[in-house]
Amino acid sequence: MNILVLDDEKEIADLVELYLKNENYDVYKTYTSKDALEIVDTVKLDMAILDVMVLGKNGFEILKYIREKNLNFPVIMLTAKIEAQDKIEGLTLGADDYITKPFNPLELVARVKSALRRYTKYNEKQEDEKIFINGLEIDEKTHQCLLYEKLVDLTPLEFDILLYLAKNRGQVVSSEELFEKVWKEKYLDSNNTIMVHIRRIREKLKENTREPKFIKTVWGVGYKIEK
Repeated sequence: MNILVLDDEKEIADLVELYLKNENYDVYKTYTSKDALEIVDTVKLDMAILDVMVLGKNGFEILKYIREKNLNFPVIMLTAKIEAQDKIEGLTLGADDYITKPFNPLELVARVKSALRRYTKYNEKQEDEKIFINGLEIDEKTHQCLLYEKLVDLTPLEFDILLYLAKNRGQVVSSEELFEKVWKEKYLDSNNTIMVHIRRIREKLKENTREPKFIKTVWGVGYKIEK
């Protein structure tokens, strides 16, 4: 597994590299955004860990560049900031996870493993039936989503969220349940993580935000897809 690590704080980048190499990951470490962009263009990456506040292009800009190239590998953002707006910005651009400094390196490794499990599962082609919902086709075997026969470009995390809701269509799924089933972690979210991802999925499904056709919001409870 190839992992890009970008942080202009040398000590942090070196520490992250050490812990990831101890888990037998191949680490492409850099302290500059210029080198990070070159790595994105030349290396087949499986993940990126990006510091938000770096000189030149910041972490958000690099994340946007990655997603605009239709690269769907997981991206974890590192930042000293804790404002909810910063987290929402990263998630809106397509980040999979967000870790604030200072952090426990073992927690970072756990988050890396969790994100890579989702990514690997996404690319594994499991054998399950297709789900059809009013022009929406979700194929768990190929991990593809089609809307009126046109491919919807979802990240692995977005696909897992949509698939879980589709498998439980007709039922209201709480944010807590959705987080714990998809992220495989205890729900401690207070910064609208689920809401931001649902919004991104709706945008990609060309949903009317006032009257969504597929993912309905049940206020104060959660989300559901009608049967």
